[in-house]
Amino acid sequence: MAAGSSGGDGKLRSKSEAGTGFLGLRPTSVDPALRRRRRGPRNKKRGWRRLAEEPLGLEVDQFLEDVRLQERTSGGLVSEAPDDKLFFVDTGPKDRAPDRKRTKGQKRPLPLKKPLRVDLVLENTSKIPAPKDILAHQVPNAKKLRRKEQLWERLAKQGELPRAVRRAQARLHSPPAAKASAPQDTAERPFYDLWASDNPLERPLAGQDPFFLEQTKRKGVKRPPRLHTKPSQAPAVEVTPSGASYNPTFEDHQTLLWEAHEVELQRQREAEKLERQLALPPTEQAATQESAFEEMCQGLLEESDGEGEPGEGEGQGRGPEGAGDQARDVQVGAAEAPTPARLAAVEKKTEQQRRREKAARMLRAQQAAVRAARLRHQELFRLRGIKAQVAQRLAELARRRERRRAQRLAEADKPRRLGRLKYQAPDIDVQLSSELADSLRTLKPEGNILRDRFKSFQRRNMIEPRERAKFKRKYKVKLVEKRAFREIQ
Repeated sequence: MAAGSSGGDGKLRSKSEAGTGFLGLRPTSVDPALRRRRRGPRNKKRGWRRLAEEPLGLEVDQFLEDVRLQERTSGGLVSEAPDDKLFFVDTGPKDRAPDRKRTKGQKRPLPLKKPLRVDLVLENTSKIPAPKDILAHQVPNAKKLRRKEQLWERLAKQGELPRAVRRAQARLHSPPAAKASAPQDTAERPFYDLWASDNPLERPLAGQDPFFLEQTKRKGVKRPPRLHTKPSQAPAVEVTPSGASYNPTFEDHQTLLWEAHEVELQRQREAEKLERQLALPPTEQAATQESAFEEMCQGLLEESDGEGEPGEGEGQGRGPEGAGDQARDVQVGAAEAPTPARLAAVEKKTEQQRRREKAARMLRAQQAAVRAARLRHQELFRLRGIKAQVAQRLAELARRRERRRAQRLAEADKPRRLGRLKYQAPDIDVQLSSELADSLRTLKPEGNILRDRFKSFQRRNMIEPRERAKFKRKYKVKLVEKRAFREIQ
């Protein structure tokens, strides 16, 4: 036993007795007799913790816990309990009366009612009474009310009564007059429709200024007519097809399976189309580094071959033919160059030339007017053709208008494009033939009512199609190697 531990008598052992203890097997073990007692302040929290860890503190805690356990179970200390609560006298089995045979008319006695196990578990087995709720017994302004009662007790001895008592006595001596009968009151205030346009509450407001009604009487703003129209004519709750019921017929179930099969086929076709568009052609292989380098060097190699041939440009200009070509080029260039004569000012027109040009312009204008009059005169004979063209044009416009109206009616139930995403129809809730349950107890639920309502809002153009937000880290993860880990390595 270590030094400082208490024996059976509760006294501390001496230093000589503590020195007879066993020595530990560790190389750093010290004889308990050579250990020095730790000193330190006991009025600090650190001293309390050290005291609780010592053997004496542990024994005190165990003793107090034992006392609390006895108080909870038996209502007090067992050592202080009287003998009649701890023991009972066994007088042997009780004498029972011989069982009498019941006649036909007698009833069997009712068995004793035992409490249920769940009730016994919930019972409070503690013998300690619950603490008294002080707040439940407190009265607000108790001292003031008590002084007030004492004051009225003294005034009652002098013959004075409180005001409330005097008024109650006055009402008792002179009761109030009876009110008018109910039929007369009903006749004075007839019934009226609260929501009617001519009810008595709305009559004083008739003919008032709208600004006065909106600002002073807080009249509601008139709802615009566009808010009365629904964004989509699709029903809010669509009836599930008969093939999705818990006990469908064979034909209805096969029809629903065929619809789900068509949806899956369409989805598979779209995936295959995307793969075909992204795949490389079968005749072309993927580009390598060598092929890319050759493709970039194709034009450069051809130009370098043409430039390396010697004597091409030099020999052509030295012969007589080359000299003749150069001479022709010089003559053409001289002809194309502007001569000094063209740079001279244009000669001024004479008066006779101006008169002739004016007469020519007037003649052309007269001819154009005569031609227009002749065409207008001929249009009179084309009235039937013009009317037919107008009727044909009007019929075409009406046909287009009707086609647009039918298209709007056909697309009224379809979801519109409200955002960057398109509306994706939900999957059809269907069970395979092998998954159909025989009873409602084993029925497997399909779909989700929250997802169904969310998709219904999107289909009816009440909210835009959305997708789940993706988590994106705003900062870069920094990896730090701890010092202890580096020391191990």
